[in-house]
Amino acid sequence: MIDRRQMMASTAALLMAGPLVAAAPKKVPVFAHRGASALRPEHTLGAYAKAIADGADYIEPDLVPTRDGALVARHENNIAETTDVASRPEFASRRTTKTIDGQSQTGWFTEDFTFAELKTLRAIERLGKMRPESQSYDGEFQLLSFTEVIDFVAAEAAARGRTIGIVPELKHSTYFAKLGLPVEDRFLAALAAHRYTKTAPVEVQSFEVANLRYLRGKIGKPANITLLQLVADAPVPPADVAAAGGKTTFADMLTPRGLAEIATYADVLGPPVRAIIPLGADGRLAAPTALVKNAHAAGLLVRPWTFRPENHFLAGDFKDGQGDEARNPKGSVAEMLRYLAAGIDGFFTDDPALGRAAVDGIDVS
Repeated sequence: MIDRRQMMASTAALLMAGPLVAAAPKKVPVFAHRGASALRPEHTLGAYAKAIADGADYIEPDLVPTRDGALVARHENNIAETTDVASRPEFASRRTTKTIDGQSQTGWFTEDFTFAELKTLRAIERLGKMRPESQSYDGEFQLLSFTEVIDFVAAEAAARGRTIGIVPELKHSTYFAKLGLPVEDRFLAALAAHRYTKTAPVEVQSFEVANLRYLRGKIGKPANITLLQLVADAPVPPADVAAAGGKTTFADMLTPRGLAEIATYADVLGPPVRAIIPLGADGRLAAPTALVKNAHAAGLLVRPWTFRPENHFLAGDFKDGQGDEARNPKGSVAEMLRYLAAGIDGFFTDDPALGRAAVDGIDVS
């Protein structure tokens, strides 16, 4: 016969010892950084299609304008590394040097092309041989307008029977405004022109501050639109703050006072991953900082950038000894799990299938 007192004592001991199994990862959205950019050239239909097929909750189009005012999906307005423009003799004379947000760059720039001209170019893999699968698609995909991205996401959502969010980033707003190509109202017009973006989740990002403040004042707080303040991993002011003579740096923005200020116009904080769990002197993850706790206290969600699946980008804890440029899916998922345990509310990854595995508890070994 079972001794009731003994059973109760044993149960109490088990409860005091903690859970018998590890807690499941927090269910948070997976953001496809430039699409599935680890596997297809970034910001292409191929990258977005792969990301959606692999379970991304949001896809990211970075947005820059053309000479005739179209918004196109490119990570930067300098397209030297992400298109075949360098091999096009008809555009050779447009190679130039410009200063953008204080940095001198040489290449070809979207604002010097019409949208029709950009459509003649083809996308290529930025990281070359580090991403051979993506590189194998060089020359296959055209550049996309923001309108085309929305159309594609709406079509995929309809075909798959699930809502797919869009997380656009407005790039270099201050720079483009000085050229007479302000992006904010063009962006809002594009959203307003599509039925899908009137209800689907849209999370608007920027490393600048004034453009997010402008959007908040212009649109208020629609149920489907949130604003995400990106923070760079550099001790410098945002470009618009610097242009106005301000001194507030990205580091200042991550203090409790800075977070409270961000919360007056934005809903989400987008810090670099190492601002949440930094690397120690040995290249391995150190103890988490107080950033997630402080951001939550200010009323902000936290969605860090960017998890990448190659050993080159992983913390030392997760490298597998297969070479710096080798893909390491198991290590990438393990790294994401450490950050999920730190309480983040979503994350950007170049490989959404691995992000989905981390969030859903799928074994990739």
